[in-house]
Amino acid sequence: MGRVADKLNELREREAKVREMGGEKAVAKVHSQGKMTARERLNYFFDPGTFQELDMFMKHRGTLFGIDKVEIPAEGVITGYGFVNGRQVFAFAQDFTARAGSLGEMHAKKICKVMDLALKTGKPFVGFNDSGGARIQEGVDALAGYGNIFYRNAIASGVIPQISAIMGPCAGGAVYSPAMTDFIFMTKNTGLMFITGPDVIRAVLGEIITQEELGGAMTHNTKSGVAHFACESDADNIDKIKRLLSFFPDNNMEDPPVVDMGDSPARACPELDSIIPDNPMGGYDVKDVIRSIVDAGDFMEVHEHYALNMVVGFARFNGRSVGIIANQPKVLAGCLDVDSSDKATRFIRFCDAFNIPMLTIADVPGYLPGKNQEWGGIIRHGAKLLWCYSEATVPKITLVLRKDYGGSYLAMCSKELGGDITFAWPTAEIAVMGAEGAANVIFRKEIAEADDPAAKRQEIIEDYKKALCNPYIAASRGYIDAVIMPSETRTRLIEAFEMLATKRVALPPKKHGNIPM
Repeated sequence: MGRVADKLNELREREAKVREMGGEKAVAKVHSQGKMTARERLNYFFDPGTFQELDMFMKHRGTLFGIDKVEIPAEGVITGYGFVNGRQVFAFAQDFTARAGSLGEMHAKKICKVMDLALKTGKPFVGFNDSGGARIQEGVDALAGYGNIFYRNAIASGVIPQISAIMGPCAGGAVYSPAMTDFIFMTKNTGLMFITGPDVIRAVLGEIITQEELGGAMTHNTKSGVAHFACESDADNIDKIKRLLSFFPDNNMEDPPVVDMGDSPARACPELDSIIPDNPMGGYDVKDVIRSIVDAGDFMEVHEHYALNMVVGFARFNGRSVGIIANQPKVLAGCLDVDSSDKATRFIRFCDAFNIPMLTIADVPGYLPGKNQEWGGIIRHGAKLLWCYSEATVPKITLVLRKDYGGSYLAMCSKELGGDITFAWPTAEIAVMGAEGAANVIFRKEIAEADDPAAKRQEIIEDYKKALCNPYIAASRGYIDAVIMPSETRTRLIEAFEMLATKRVALPPKKHGNIPM
């Protein structure tokens, strides 16, 4: 065999050795936990045959505590690019079979390289996290590696979509890179995120808690709001990521792709004419409204398990991506509170950064009262909604279904905050407050002095409702652009979004605002 053939064979042998990852035993252990390996995740994520691996032969430079004698295939992380549903995406997948996917200097360098390429080319970036954390033997070099990744997360934010999949442990400093990305997907039972683990908590505080209770998928989807999606398996996790990417443009300079869902823009929604209960205190599911009006009923909810009084997610109208923000009357009557304000704010800012028009659906009686909300900073958190709606320059349409009172009327994208078009159903009630509260404030003396205070109070309430609890006063002032039949909602929204497709707004030049965080 000739010299050239020997070298070609050497390459094949080196590649084959690296692709074995941590070896059969380590791979079998990963599979026994119900997990895919890093390479299996990437193969499942990318269109067949399109993944191009980079830095396969990268090696660490550690010398302390015997690490210099340890060979770590692909430096514990597989990086590269390929196509996802025909669109280019950059990604990394940490390999738990190779030294527990621990992050060292060169591991981080591999990740930073693909992040830089994603930013230069304007393409989405996805990270599959499954790591034992910082490689202790490398000391400050490992810490610097994390810092380099964090810096790039911040610089790329709002320029390219960044998505994190948590498919294994993610502890200590490792949690901050995912937290700086746009969306976090966690696999149930295997994905974990926490700053300090159960052992440290037990030693320092004496509290006993399991890893899953402390930082599992449902913990971060229901309690902390750190994660946006809870997934049944690695495959489900990846499927959901691919679906989410379909709503996004490649970068902030492009518009989202148009996807024909086969649904006529002229389709009426007769079921909506009877969805609002006759009882003004009655609840209904706003998701039924959303699924009725969007293309093919396809709505991808974000933060489904967190702050349930607010619903956010992505859908399409006549093939075009739209972000939807809606009060949920089924939960806390749709009131705004600390968590729902944060949930909506983060979502709105993502939509605005990536040129995704927004539909706000309002049915909100006000802000949730109580000392816990006040002490929790509802003023500050509620102000974020006012801020981000005002700052957003994408097309903004508001649909008022029923109650829209007081400060929460403003917070749900009123015209004064830059809403472009506001529609209202005939059931809409736009006022400073509800009739009962208004009667108590305005006519307290008259009610108290009446021969029959209860009857007088009811009479005043009915008069107030007739005068103000309707959409027509607001429409007469131009705050509502049109009062529409519920069954016509889909058609009117599509026509309005098409009209606004060429909207252009220039904000005053500045480095950045100081949002009330």
